[in-house]
Amino acid sequence: MAAATATALESWQAAAPRKRRSAARRLRRREAAPRGPEAEFESDSGVVLRRIWEAEKDLFISDFWSSALETINRCLTKHLEQLKAPVGSLSDIFGNLHLDSLPDESDVAPDSIPRETLVTGTCHLKCVCYGIGNFATCIIARNQLTFLLLLLEKCQIPRSHCWVYDPLFSQLEIEVLNTLGVTVLSENEEGKRSIRGEPTIFYMLHCGTALYNNLLWSNWSVDALSKMVIIGNSFKGLEERLLARILQKNYPYIAKILKGLEELEFPQTSQYMDIFNDTSVHWFPVQKLEQLSTDIWEFQEEPDYQDCEDLEIIRNKTEDPSTTD
Repeated sequence: MAAATATALESWQAAAPRKRRSAARRLRRREAAPRGPEAEFESDSGVVLRRIWEAEKDLFISDFWSSALETINRCLTKHLEQLKAPVGSLSDIFGNLHLDSLPDESDVAPDSIPRETLVTGTCHLKCVCYGIGNFATCIIARNQLTFLLLLLEKCQIPRSHCWVYDPLFSQLEIEVLNTLGVTVLSENEEGKRSIRGEPTIFYMLHCGTALYNNLLWSNWSVDALSKMVIIGNSFKGLEERLLARILQKNYPYIAKILKGLEELEFPQTSQYMDIFNDTSVHWFPVQKLEQLSTDIWEFQEEPDYQDCEDLEIIRNKTEDPSTTD
């Protein structure tokens, strides 16, 4: 708020009629101005970090956060039981969440980093985040990022064990994410990431349908899917919106897995309606996966989407032949 007020004041002053201004005053103004791109970045990153802190504080005290956390807790409880986690691990993972990891607003400096106490749980979850958007300029993306940061702390996932990617990230946003301590991927995986046996939460809000389809293809086995949780677009919603033949042709892995998952919808509140709408938590019970026919698991052809219109994802330019001349 202070930064916005200062910006507005500077704009008003710049538009005011110029009156007598001494050479000494002009010199002082030049000396006080940022000198070079490094100083400009420090100023900009400080503003972004402050806005993230403010959004995180608001989200933490909201009814939506407590309700959404309850939804995730219900899902992860079943998921961890499926992984045969020790009895005490659930209380360890969902311990007390404190705002101690967030700096006081007065302490936020352009080069500051929010403090975080890393506590390793007995079930070592990892996290992958795709498509969070331009959080430096978009309030929706910023709130989605702050939810992710709170979720990491609540699940006791070290930020260094969270991989983040969006092809639209600006250099400023990449630097801010590095400052926050998460791991920014350098390559567009198009969602084709194998968990390699490690229990993983995928945080993919409002992503293109092909991204979910690619993720399922990359982990197309009972063992891998049973170790995954996906927080993202409702699969039930996809089934309702898309014609069955389109879903089966363009996104076959989503179509085939619909009977092998459980889904819990995020709560809806007026404050965060546009940010977390159509969002659900998905997990894959072993019992349901094992009931699927063997033919389903034998089909493992990599998706190519050559005949798919309105793909809704940005392809990897090094692999997509349509981007070459």
